[in-house]
Formats: sequence, C-alpha cells, structure tokens
Amino acid sequence: MLRSLGRSGVADLVERLVRHASAFATGIAGVDGATVLNDVVFTQVCADFGDDERTEQVLARLLKDGTTWISGSTWHGRRVMRISVSNWSTTEDDVARALEAIRRASVSAPPHSGG
Repeated sequence: MLRSLGRSGVADLVERLVRHASAFATGIAGVDGATVLNDVVFTQVCADFGDDERTEQVLARLLKDGTTWISGSTWHGRRVMRISVSNWSTTEDDVARALEAIRRASVSAPPHSGG
C-alpha cells in the first residue's frame, strides 16, 4: 500500500475512513432508540437499539433491505450493530445510503415493550 499510495496517500485514506466512521456514529446517534456505545477513534462503530431483541430485529431488517451489509456482534455482553469502515472505495454517498437504510430498518423494528 505504501508503495502504491505513498505515505501521504495512506494518511489520506486512513483519515477518510475515520471520517466515514464518525459520520456513521453521528447519523446513528440521530436515530430514535439508537445509542452509539463506543468512542469512535478509528474506523469501528458499535451501536444498539435499546435491547438485544430490537438490535437483532434492526440488523435482520437491514440485511433483508440489501442496501448495505453491516454485521452484528456481541460487545460487553450486549448485541450490537458493528460497523467497520475499511474499504478504500467507500464514499460519503455510500455512508448516506447506509444510514438511510439503518433508519428504515429501525423504524420497521418495533420498540421493545419491556418486561
């Protein structure tokens, strides 16, 4: 990578990926019922949607939608949506489309009734 991009090219790439991760975190924080659980300092974002059941529902709807592929994981004993921004070809438009798909999936997932 260093040979093909050079030092400044690699730095630009990493900075762009970090900006995309920050944009994901900001966008998800604006979704009703969603919480970003980690400090986004590099390219990883972990979020939940209130409880494990609803988080799984949002993930299932998101994957069924097909706009983007975002995985689930377990972090500190909780089910989370885990976003890892690592592809050099990811654009701001890709992030915006993915965030819109996350919003659609979260609206479709009923809030957990508790109990």
